[in-house]
Amino acid sequence: MEEIKSNAITEKPLSGGEGVFIPSPIHMRDLIEAGLHFGHQTRRWNPKMRPFIYGVRGGVHIIDLQQTIKLFRRAYMFIVETVSRGGHILMVGTKRQAQDIVQAEAQRAQMFYVTNRWIGGLLTNFKVISLAIERLNNLNARFAEEGGFGELKKKEVLRLAKEKQRLEKNFGGVKGMKQIPSAIFVIDPECEKTAVVEANKMKIPVVALIDTNCDPDPIDFPIPGNDDAIKSIQYVTSKIAEACLEGLNKRVDVIGKMEEASNLEGEKIGRKEEKTEGPKVEYAQRKSG
Repeated sequence: MEEIKSNAITEKPLSGGEGVFIPSPIHMRDLIEAGLHFGHQTRRWNPKMRPFIYGVRGGVHIIDLQQTIKLFRRAYMFIVETVSRGGHILMVGTKRQAQDIVQAEAQRAQMFYVTNRWIGGLLTNFKVISLAIERLNNLNARFAEEGGFGELKKKEVLRLAKEKQRLEKNFGGVKGMKQIPSAIFVIDPECEKTAVVEANKMKIPVVALIDTNCDPDPIDFPIPGNDDAIKSIQYVTSKIAEACLEGLNKRVDVIGKMEEASNLEGEKIGRKEEKTEGPKVEYAQRKSG
């Protein structure tokens, strides 16, 4: 496993709402209720998914949820560990039924996302892509600033507004990303092949919800399950967001403990200095007497 890259997004404890964040366990009944066990029609399967298939019902492959829950928990803990160590996750879901869910959950977890279309080179040529992101951030700042366009003509301002809209559509979910992510989470790697290929090339771990038509080989942390139904996409993505939130809270705990230890060490040094300085003052007073 590649070393997890450090790129802290926030140092504030997050809850995804009010109060302290408390993760909920992944239960078998929740997987069933979300319909994760329904795969594709048997004619559409990928034979490499055989180890994750329980059987066939009505011409449809049924996914082995015993495998799913084990691998899901493994992926969850990987996300927690990655984020707690200062990493960040890029969540990818460009298929229609995944777009709104991925965006909402990524924003809740304060992570990055791609939901419109994958821009080639986002991972493999990030240095160039970052110029477009910087351009978007500059335009946003100018539009937010009163009188930011000075004496520009209305036609030119409209042109810039269209440019900003285009850039926002393509890069709005990654405009705060300063370097390539520590890991990516993908809904349906068959749909997001370019993202997976780029991640593999850059040795970025891939967590993915994979259906029975997918190739599991390029995926580091596969979660076998229905990647088409809104309910299953919602459940899995929300759990990945919870893993991010748990990791962020652990990161804050570590920072707090480090600060506390630093303060204690400072107090110890202060006390030592007082002890060493005390006799010197007394000696000086005696000598002057």
